Amino acid sequence: MTDAARPGEFVQSLERGLAVIRAFDAERPQLTLSEVARVTGLTRAAARRFLLTLVELGYVHTDGRLFSLRPRILDLGYAYLSSLSLPEVAQPHMEALVAQVHESCSVSVLDGDEVVYVARVPTKRIMTVGISVGTRFPAYATSMGRVLLAARPADWLDDYLATAQLRPLTRRTVTDAAKLRAILTKIAAQGYAIVDQELEEGLRSLAAPIHGDDGSVIAAVNVSAHASRGSFEAIRKELLPPLLAAAKRIEEDLGAGARR
Repeated sequence: MTDAARPGEFVQSLERGLAVIRAFDAERPQLTLSEVARVTGLTRAAARRFLLTLVELGYVHTDGRLFSLRPRILDLGYAYLSSLSLPEVAQPHMEALVAQVHESCSVSVLDGDEVVYVARVPTKRIMTVGISVGTRFPAYATSMGRVLLAARPADWLDDYLATAQLRPLTRRTVTDAAKLRAILTKIAAQGYAIVDQELEEGLRSLAAPIHGDDGSVIAAVNVSAHASRGSFEAIRKELLPPLLAAAKRIEEDLGAGARR
């Protein structure tokens, strides 16, 4: 959003402070002042002010040269998670599903053009990238992301497909907007998504929507399996029915909680 298009109440300094926090991730756990300035697009002087403020508030640690996030930063995410009933309600059903199919299970929500994991029950690790609550992936290449994208209004989806950068994450990743639209239309009709090694080679994933009381899709739940488990069709037949059943039970419990 350009400065001219922003509302008068927009606080740019807050935006910049959050950008400094987001500069740190799994690939960049420690950064110098110059690196923070480069990643955020801030001047060194501005980056220094924000970093030292975060140090004073206890969110960032520094040894004088390198900066890193402190555990207190988790308070910011926990405030959101603690306001949700979804992870708490979903957890026992996810655990039961994992015990049944012996594959990892996750629940995520859509944040812009990414999925954000809000609950997870792992088994053996099948991805090269570790996944935990708060992990983000591009929605277009994930089963949960496609379920969530398929549920968005037509005008929102039009804007997304017109602007999304559909990068090839593997040789199988769908990067054509028209093809992705057709896939999303099919997902909306059938009520589930299957992604075959588009996020990572060797990883297959199935996802189902989680509906709120008003019928809207509020989240997605998935199971992931290594391609060596069986053929694409065999994995679908084996994992899809228990996944759909788990999604239904989560929805029922969410509805029961809302009616209390």
